[in-house]
Amino acid sequence: MIPGSQGTGSFLVKGKGEAQSFESCSHGAGRIMSRTKARKSLNLKEEIKALEDRGILHGIRHREDLDEAPGSYKDIDEVMRNQTDLVEVQIELQPLAVVKG
Repeated sequence: MIPGSQGTGSFLVKGKGEAQSFESCSHGAGRIMSRTKARKSLNLKEEIKALEDRGILHGIRHREDLDEAPGSYKDIDEVMRNQTDLVEVQIELQPLAVVKG
């Protein structure tokens, strides 16, 4: 399983056994900013709106909740495109709700 973020899909994949990658792949979207930077720099209203626009139930209420917000992670679709030689997507999952706690 390769998880995205609170607001993006996750993927169930089948490895292709690529020896040069030690038969491995990414283990998630990966952060583009630290938890501290996310809390300081992300816009609370924008992050809430992004989740609500996708119909995702969430518990983001305060700036302290932004450390796991979607804006603090890489684009999972790009991450997946960059490893087509390593994995074959079997199922793409979409979040319905996220709970941080």
